[in-house]
Amino acid sequence: MIGYVGTGGSFLGCIQYCLNDKEELSEKQKEQLSRLDGLQHSGRAEILSYNRCFGNPKELAQQFRDVARLSKRVEKPVFHFSLRLAPGESLNCNQLEEIGYECAKEFGVANNQYICVLHKDTSEQHIHIVANRVGLDGKAASDSNSYKRMAALCRRLEKQYHLQEVLSPKAFLSANERLLPRHDSRKTQLQKDIRQALTDVNHFDQFTERMKDLGYTVLKGRGIAFIDNKKVRIKGSEVGFSLSKIEQILNLKQKLEINVKEQENYRQAIERGMAGGNLLPPHKGCYWTQR
Repeated sequence: MIGYVGTGGSFLGCIQYCLNDKEELSEKQKEQLSRLDGLQHSGRAEILSYNRCFGNPKELAQQFRDVARLSKRVEKPVFHFSLRLAPGESLNCNQLEEIGYECAKEFGVANNQYICVLHKDTSEQHIHIVANRVGLDGKAASDSNSYKRMAALCRRLEKQYHLQEVLSPKAFLSANERLLPRHDSRKTQLQKDIRQALTDVNHFDQFTERMKDLGYTVLKGRGIAFIDNKKVRIKGSEVGFSLSKIEQILNLKQKLEINVKEQENYRQAIERGMAGGNLLPPHKGCYWTQR
């Protein structure tokens, strides 16, 4: 089991992330992706439990904010947890809800407002918990030693539910293990293929076709993502090629392409003039004549 813990200042942003579908995917792309990987990308979130709160994202966020105001000292009242099972493992919804409660209990927010959400758009089961660090009594839960506490929680839950033990976060590995670089050959290959495709083409449609030739499905929405032949989805931003960066590169190449054509027009016009012919206009509306 792999755990994540973080704090923040925006209840609405965190709750919307946990309850909504991924913003960069259109409905058509969600359907296409679901057919490819058999996962649920439309309506991906299932709420397993509400604790001392209820409603849609905006209503939940307002309820959380109202309670957070009871403490004037807490600048980041949002607790966000995520717990992910190892590949191939699964638990039923009741067990996942229990794990959410154990997480809230570990961090001192079991009696506070929180929601526990199951996401169904990844091959590994994982849940999110959004909790209010501020309780109804105005006291705030501590966020000290969060990563160490999360690692200890994961080890305990693995034993309790007979799950595979997963290595602790990098921060808690030995000094020598921390020095070992993490290498993801899949991402390295995608980065190489994107770079090569951008070298070969000048337009986005050409880029999409080139990536398809290399075995990728391209998903373009607010961002861009690629699915390889193993049905693994990787965001372009994860390998240094966000949608905006790809578009900027292609736009620049198109401008250079136009400049090359213009230079060729000038060269041909000059050659015609030197041969005694009429000079044709290199630009629309600009006429050259031989004197």
